Amino acid sequence: MAPSLSEFHKELSSLTTMNQTTAKAAIARDAVLTKPAGSLGELETLATWLSGWQGKHPPSCDRPQIVVFAGNHGVCDQGISAFPQEVTVQMVANFEHGGAAINQLALAFGASFSVQALELENPTADFTQAPAMSEAECAEALSAGWNSIDKGTDILVVGEMGIGNTTVAAALSAALMGGTGADWAGPGTGVSAEGINRKAAVIDAGLSRHESVLDDPLRILQCLGGREIAAMAGAILSARQKHIPVLLDGFVATAAAAVLFKANEQALDHCYAGHVSAEPGHKKLLQAMNKEPLLSLGMRLGEGSGAALALAIVKGAVATHTGMASFADAGVSAEKPD
Repeated sequence: MAPSLSEFHKELSSLTTMNQTTAKAAIARDAVLTKPAGSLGELETLATWLSGWQGKHPPSCDRPQIVVFAGNHGVCDQGISAFPQEVTVQMVANFEHGGAAINQLALAFGASFSVQALELENPTADFTQAPAMSEAECAEALSAGWNSIDKGTDILVVGEMGIGNTTVAAALSAALMGGTGADWAGPGTGVSAEGINRKAAVIDAGLSRHESVLDDPLRILQCLGGREIAAMAGAILSARQKHIPVLLDGFVATAAAAVLFKANEQALDHCYAGHVSAEPGHKKLLQAMNKEPLLSLGMRLGEGSGAALALAIVKGAVATHTGMASFADAGVSAEKPD
């Protein structure tokens, strides 16, 4: 049977929840480690988050998985990108040969890496003229993401490659969160101020054409999104149902996550924002979803690179939580002097 959007609506209405027993076990261990309470800050919160969503204590970050999805966009016909769509194909080859930034970060932090090219020879439709995808195409892309997670993965990073996809992400953000093209359009790969204005006008045209679907986040994804964005949304939702925590990457990946958030505000409880990118809309989108980023390094590459870098922070959280001695183990007094 071919996948349908209704199947994903059903998944969004019956989400798995955090394991409170394992989360409480992490909190209990944190309370007896050889440090003042709260002194490791966000690392303590991360350890509890991991343990609760993985459903085990101690938590782990031994088998991180990074998967990058690539897609092409018909809206590029509107002249909204500084680069031609052939670059998407060329970058997929670079990923496959290990030459991209994300390949180096995967190696550095012990993550598996794969790239999935989604019909690059068949770009989505120009969303100013028609829905970007049919319902079947959107559901198929969601399913590609859903099925992408490896057995044994204990934390997931999803990334993307697709010329023109910051315009698509901005259109999705405007449709989901409100506002105009000017509120969300940014430089992307480096377009000029004139180019940003062109992107904003294209976004407004897309919003106007698809005004009738703006009350349904999955239909918004179908009409304004892209295959790689739908695949990221599918992977994030699949991870939720499989009790796998997720680190969110930049603006485009976060726009994919925002589709799930607008369908169910609890849909991203298993997600941490790995970083905030330099793309202006990303900070605004994270704030709309009440997500605080772990890192802010002025990055705007995509590829999952910012979230992959945040794996180092997660690994630090696991190492301190599992490896530190307790006060009893170390023979250190846990009581404060009078």
